[in-house]
Amino acid sequence: MSTTASPRRALVTGGSGDLGSAICHALATAGYQVIVHANRAPERAEAVAAAIRDSGGQARAIAFDVTDGDAAQMALESLLADGPIHAVVSNAGVHDDAPMAGMNAGQWQRVIDVSLNGFFHVVQPLLLPMARARFGRVVAVGSVSGQVGNRGQANYAAAKAGLHGAVKSLAREMASRGITANVVAPGVIEGRMVGENFPPERIREMVPAQRAGKPEEVAALVAFLCSDAAGYINGQVIGINGGMA
Repeated sequence: MSTTASPRRALVTGGSGDLGSAICHALATAGYQVIVHANRAPERAEAVAAAIRDSGGQARAIAFDVTDGDAAQMALESLLADGPIHAVVSNAGVHDDAPMAGMNAGQWQRVIDVSLNGFFHVVQPLLLPMARARFGRVVAVGSVSGQVGNRGQANYAAAKAGLHGAVKSLAREMASRGITANVVAPGVIEGRMVGENFPPERIREMVPAQRAGKPEEVAALVAFLCSDAAGYINGQVIGINGGMA
């Protein structure tokens, strides 16, 4: 981590969920001052931030809608008034599954709006301050669905595959400024989003490792990608899926 008195700051969108909170804790353990983002559940983001503070880390909560460009810009300007955000983890995302033949336009647009447009609204304003700091880490949480597709998830797979392409392009644009951009692409991960959709027998059929991954396993990879040690890893889509792809 930085040898200066002020710690580097990291913003994690969707930081109040199962995976997001694990990422926030991992980054705080790595020495980052963490900004825990939520939209509809700001109290959960504050609870995550409070737990980090109780463990001796530094964290605060923030709430805004990543699909609203103006709201995101206003929130980020407030954060940037205190200096650059050194790492951003674009983790906010939603599912709204249906076979494409029966999918309505709202289902298609909402999923893409949160994952893909939300990525742009949050990451784009942070890039020039990162460049001036000569250090930046951009990590997007993609999905194995964006790599191989999945029945009933054309919208989700399209959003995540779009993230993969955006990040690869961003890596080429910003690498000379000390900024890396990578994707972690989880498979089936424990938590609320698994639920009844992935009973144990289905997981055993789908996943060579015969189990769901743990949020902490994904978080450890994200924290590494946000470290100094990962400075030469750039433009990569790194699967963490128990051998699914």
